[in-house]
Amino acid sequence: MSASRRSGTTDELGPEEPEPGGAELLAALLDGMDAALCAFDADGVVTHWNREAERILGWSAEEAVGRQGFAGWAVRTADAEEVEARLMSSMEAHGRQVHEFALLTKDGGRVLVRTQSAAVRGGDGKPSGVYCAFSEVHAQIDLERSIALSEALLENASWGVVLVDADLRPAVANEHAARSLGMGRTALLGRPLGELLGQGVEELESALSHVLAEGAPPAPAEMWVSVRATESGEPERRCWRSGFLRLASPLAEEPVPLGVAWLFLDVTEARQTEQEAAQLRFRSQQLHRAARAAGECEDPMEAATVQLDFALAGFADHALIDLVAGTGEEEPARLIRVAATPAGAPGPCLPVAKAGLPVRYLEGHPAPQCVDRVGSVRTSAGTAPPDRAREWAAARQWPEDSVHALCTVLRSRGRTLGVVTFLRGASRSQFERADATYAESVSARVAASLDLAGVLGPG
Repeated sequence: MSASRRSGTTDELGPEEPEPGGAELLAALLDGMDAALCAFDADGVVTHWNREAERILGWSAEEAVGRQGFAGWAVRTADAEEVEARLMSSMEAHGRQVHEFALLTKDGGRVLVRTQSAAVRGGDGKPSGVYCAFSEVHAQIDLERSIALSEALLENASWGVVLVDADLRPAVANEHAARSLGMGRTALLGRPLGELLGQGVEELESALSHVLAEGAPPAPAEMWVSVRATESGEPERRCWRSGFLRLASPLAEEPVPLGVAWLFLDVTEARQTEQEAAQLRFRSQQLHRAARAAGECEDPMEAATVQLDFALAGFADHALIDLVAGTGEEEPARLIRVAATPAGAPGPCLPVAKAGLPVRYLEGHPAPQCVDRVGSVRTSAGTAPPDRAREWAAARQWPEDSVHALCTVLRSRGRTLGVVTFLRGASRSQFERADATYAESVSARVAASLDLAGVLGPG
């Protein structure tokens, strides 16, 4: 049976096969199309039904052609009138009409389809029927959802989305990711990650390579990175909670890696808050332990150095104690070194054997400034090369590995006793305001111990 109703034709062929006529050619064209096609005459009778329609619904052309509409076989009885009205309305409409409704398969199943229908016009230009192309909507809806999800992630997501190709270079990025990386969406495409990030780029590239080879990790990873492109020019350190998805082509029989979807959320403030809280708890515990240990010391100077030993843990690499030897109103204070940590390697703070001679500090040195201001003074060699940093430390009579310094005044009962200098090496960050607050708490305890030893300042 042909895919269309034959009129005035026969299935019998003579000894020689004739050239196909119009009906055979139309049937072949309809059956060769990937879309499901059917047609109705002006009375709503099915006149054409191709093989794709048969595949989707299970009804053969012999079973479909000649039926009055879809009622009683291809749609539920309750829906038949509405479906027929929507399809036949195309005879009076201009252009294509798009509808979605459910059809019934031969085995009783239900298929959601999307139809495109239009009027068929005769030689006189008047409507003589309707043709209808339809396809299953599930695959179309899944595709549209995937496209909508991709567009939403790339346009409206409140976290960064970067599609990284197999060469570990950004191929697509959303607006949030571009802002986080400090560049425009098109400017960062194709760039090596090392041009976008400083600290943490090796860890990120390792994670991306692992995902390409092995697949996504079971849980998000938090990475500290520094963004190179910032308004100030200085790399900005951020903590990004990152998730990864391997992308593979759905068209190949074997998975072909297309790259990695990198999704990240900036959690810097939360992590900094947690770190600061943990730091405060640790420092509070250290002060408590130092007080207990100092209380067991019979020698007040030993108690003072014990306080510093506990304070140095996780805070600084070296500590120095300079006491005021006495000063007049018109001459600068003279400071005498009484205790220090070893200059070469970490160790306990111990009294200096050759005490009694003033330290020859240069003009503008932070230690005398601290005494004059009766407050904390911070200074740093910054990012100077190692040779320059050693010269900077030597000129201030500090251990050569010192890069950052914090001087806090020693005061007890309204009197200035001296200065405590805390020093950090290049592996640590500069001293900040919160560090100065902690150092002042330590200095107050050290000053109380020194005051018990009978050390008096000038007032």
